[in-house]
Amino acid sequence: MEQVKSIGRSEKSKSRGIPKGELGWIAIALIIAAAIVIAGLWSMLHFDPALLHTRRFEPVFKNYGSNARLALFFVLANYVLAKVLQKRLIDPWEPVKKVVVACLRFARKWHTPMAVIAIGLIIVHVVGAFMYGFKFDFHNLSGLIALLALLPVPVAGLFRYRRMDRKWHLRLGLIFTVFFLLHAFI
Repeated sequence: MEQVKSIGRSEKSKSRGIPKGELGWIAIALIIAAAIVIAGLWSMLHFDPALLHTRRFEPVFKNYGSNARLALFFVLANYVLAKVLQKRLIDPWEPVKKVVVACLRFARKWHTPMAVIAIGLIIVHVVGAFMYGFKFDFHNLSGLIALLALLPVPVAGLFRYRRMDRKWHLRLGLIFTVFFLLHAFI
Protein backbone atom coordinates (compact mmCIF):
# COMPACT_ATOMS: atom_id res chain seq x y z
CA MET A 1 0.00 0.00 0.00
CA GLU A 2 1.09 3.48 -0.75
CA GLN A 3 1.30 5.97 2.03
CA VAL A 4 -0.73 9.07 1.51
CA LYS A 5 1.27 12.25 1.83
CA SER A 6 -0.28 15.05 3.79
CA ILE A 7 -1.78 17.88 1.84
CA GLY A 8 0.03 21.08 2.67
CA ARG A 9 3.54 22.31 2.34
CA SER A 10 6.01 20.00 0.68
CA GLU A 11 9.13 18.90 2.49
CA LYS A 12 11.26 21.26 0.42
CA SER A 13 9.21 24.33 1.32
CA LYS A 14 9.23 23.67 5.06
CA SER A 15 11.76 25.81 6.82
CA ARG A 16 14.16 23.74 8.92
CA GLY A 17 15.84 26.62 10.66
CA ILE A 18 18.39 29.26 9.83
CA PRO A 19 19.17 29.31 6.08
CA LYS A 20 22.68 28.19 5.15
CA GLY A 21 23.47 31.56 3.59
CA GLU A 22 22.84 33.35 6.89
CA LEU A 23 24.31 30.68 9.13
CA GLY A 24 27.91 31.67 8.39
CA TRP A 25 27.30 35.34 9.17
CA ILE A 26 25.45 34.44 12.36
CA ALA A 27 28.34 32.19 13.42
CA ILE A 28 30.79 35.04 12.84
CA ALA A 29 28.50 37.37 14.82
CA LEU A 30 28.38 34.84 17.67
CA ILE A 31 32.18 34.71 17.74
CA ILE A 32 32.37 38.53 17.76
CA ALA A 33 29.72 38.75 20.51
CA ALA A 34 31.55 36.13 22.60
CA ALA A 35 34.81 38.05 22.18
CA ILE A 36 33.08 41.28 23.24
CA VAL A 37 31.58 39.61 26.31
CA ILE A 38 34.83 37.93 27.33
CA ALA A 39 36.97 41.03 26.79
CA GLY A 40 34.42 43.33 28.43
CA LEU A 41 33.93 41.16 31.48
CA TRP A 42 37.66 40.57 31.79
CA SER A 43 38.37 44.30 31.74
CA MET A 44 35.60 45.02 34.25
CA LEU A 45 36.66 42.26 36.61
CA HIS A 46 40.23 43.59 36.55
CA PHE A 47 39.12 47.15 37.29
CA ASP A 48 40.24 48.48 40.66
CA PRO A 49 37.50 47.41 43.13
CA ALA A 50 37.86 50.67 45.03
CA LEU A 51 36.77 52.55 41.91
CA LEU A 52 33.71 50.43 41.02
CA HIS A 53 31.23 52.86 42.59
CA THR A 54 32.88 56.04 41.29
CA ARG A 55 32.45 58.18 38.19
CA ARG A 56 35.62 56.65 36.70
CA PHE A 57 33.88 53.28 36.26
CA GLU A 58 30.62 54.65 34.88
CA PRO A 59 31.89 55.34 31.33
CA VAL A 60 33.33 51.83 31.17
CA PHE A 61 29.91 50.16 31.09
CA LYS A 62 28.03 53.08 29.53
CA ASN A 63 30.18 52.84 26.40
CA TYR A 64 28.95 49.28 25.89
CA GLY A 65 25.38 50.53 26.23
CA SER A 66 26.01 53.30 23.69
CA ASN A 67 27.47 50.84 21.20
CA ALA A 68 24.53 48.49 21.79
CA ARG A 69 22.18 51.40 21.12
CA LEU A 70 23.81 52.01 17.72
CA ALA A 71 23.58 48.32 16.84
CA LEU A 72 19.93 48.19 17.92
CA PHE A 73 19.04 51.16 15.74
CA PHE A 74 20.46 49.23 12.83
CA VAL A 75 18.43 46.16 13.85
CA LEU A 76 15.24 48.21 14.17
CA ALA A 77 15.81 49.83 10.77
CA ASN A 78 14.69 46.54 9.23
CA TYR A 79 11.18 47.02 10.60
CA VAL A 80 10.96 50.74 9.93
CA LEU A 81 12.03 50.43 6.30
CA ALA A 82 9.71 47.47 5.73
CA LYS A 83 6.77 49.41 7.19
CA VAL A 84 7.56 52.48 5.05
CA LEU A 85 7.50 50.33 1.93
CA GLN A 86 4.42 48.40 3.03
CA LYS A 87 2.44 51.60 3.65
CA ARG A 88 3.56 52.94 0.26
CA LEU A 89 4.68 56.22 1.80
CA ILE A 90 7.44 56.82 -0.73
CA ASP A 91 5.82 55.48 -3.90
CA PRO A 92 5.60 58.94 -5.53
CA TRP A 93 9.40 59.35 -5.29
CA GLU A 94 10.86 56.52 -7.37
CA PRO A 95 14.58 57.37 -6.83
CA VAL A 96 14.05 57.49 -3.06
CA LYS A 97 12.13 54.22 -3.17
CA LYS A 98 15.04 52.48 -4.91
CA VAL A 99 17.42 53.65 -2.19
CA VAL A 100 15.02 52.52 0.57
CA VAL A 101 14.63 49.09 -1.08
CA ALA A 102 18.41 48.72 -1.26
CA CYS A 103 18.74 49.79 2.39
CA LEU A 104 16.02 47.31 3.38
CA ARG A 105 17.85 44.45 1.64
CA PHE A 106 21.03 45.39 3.50
CA ALA A 107 19.21 45.78 6.84
CA ARG A 108 17.37 42.46 6.40
CA LYS A 109 20.60 40.62 5.62
CA TRP A 110 22.39 42.01 8.67
CA HIS A 111 19.41 42.09 11.08
CA THR A 112 20.27 38.86 12.89
CA PRO A 113 24.08 39.21 13.02
CA MET A 114 23.82 42.77 14.35
CA ALA A 115 21.21 41.67 16.89
CA VAL A 116 23.58 38.97 18.16
CA ILE A 117 26.39 41.50 18.53
CA ALA A 118 24.01 43.95 20.25
CA ILE A 119 23.01 41.27 22.75
CA GLY A 120 26.70 40.70 23.56
CA LEU A 121 27.15 44.43 24.17
CA ILE A 122 23.99 44.50 26.32
CA ILE A 123 25.26 41.62 28.47
CA VAL A 124 28.46 43.53 29.28
CA HIS A 125 26.48 46.74 29.88
CA VAL A 126 24.12 44.99 32.32
CA VAL A 127 26.95 43.32 34.25
CA GLY A 128 28.75 46.65 34.49
CA ALA A 129 25.60 48.41 35.66
CA PHE A 130 25.13 45.88 38.45
CA MET A 131 28.81 46.16 39.40
CA TYR A 132 28.46 49.95 39.54
CA GLY A 133 25.42 49.69 41.79
CA PHE A 134 21.74 49.21 41.03
CA LYS A 135 19.38 51.89 42.33
CA PHE A 136 15.61 51.66 42.12
CA ASP A 137 15.08 54.71 39.94
CA PHE A 138 13.31 55.15 36.61
CA HIS A 139 16.46 54.83 34.52
CA ASN A 140 17.65 51.56 36.05
CA LEU A 141 14.17 50.03 36.24
CA SER A 142 13.42 50.83 32.59
CA GLY A 143 16.72 49.17 31.66
CA LEU A 144 15.89 46.11 33.74
CA ILE A 145 12.42 45.83 32.18
CA ALA A 146 13.97 46.27 28.72
CA LEU A 147 16.38 43.43 29.52
CA LEU A 148 13.53 41.19 30.68
CA ALA A 149 11.61 42.02 27.50
CA LEU A 150 14.71 41.25 25.41
CA LEU A 151 15.30 37.77 26.83
CA PRO A 152 12.53 35.97 24.85
CA VAL A 153 13.12 37.93 21.60
CA PRO A 154 16.02 35.75 20.31
CA VAL A 155 14.08 32.58 21.14
CA ALA A 156 11.07 33.90 19.26
CA GLY A 157 13.46 34.82 16.43
CA LEU A 158 14.54 31.19 16.17
CA PHE A 159 10.89 30.18 15.95
CA ARG A 160 10.49 32.91 13.33
CA TYR A 161 12.96 31.12 11.08
CA ARG A 162 10.77 28.02 11.31
CA ARG A 163 7.59 30.07 10.71
CA MET A 164 6.25 29.00 14.12
CA ASP A 165 6.39 32.25 16.07
CA ARG A 166 2.91 33.70 15.42
CA LYS A 167 4.46 37.17 15.33
CA TRP A 168 5.87 36.88 18.87
CA HIS A 169 9.28 38.01 17.68
CA LEU A 170 7.79 41.26 16.39
CA ARG A 171 5.53 41.83 19.41
CA LEU A 172 8.23 41.15 21.98
CA GLY A 173 10.66 43.21 19.92
CA LEU A 174 8.27 46.17 20.00
CA ILE A 175 7.84 45.86 23.76
CA PHE A 176 11.62 45.77 24.13
CA THR A 177 11.94 48.79 21.82
CA VAL A 178 9.59 50.90 23.93
CA PHE A 179 11.45 50.17 27.16
CA PHE A 180 14.83 50.46 25.44
CA LEU A 181 13.95 53.93 24.13
CA LEU A 182 12.72 54.96 27.58
CA HIS A 183 15.94 53.72 29.13
CA ALA A 184 18.20 55.25 26.51
CA PHE A 185 16.66 58.70 26.18
CA ILE A 186 14.81 59.58 29.38
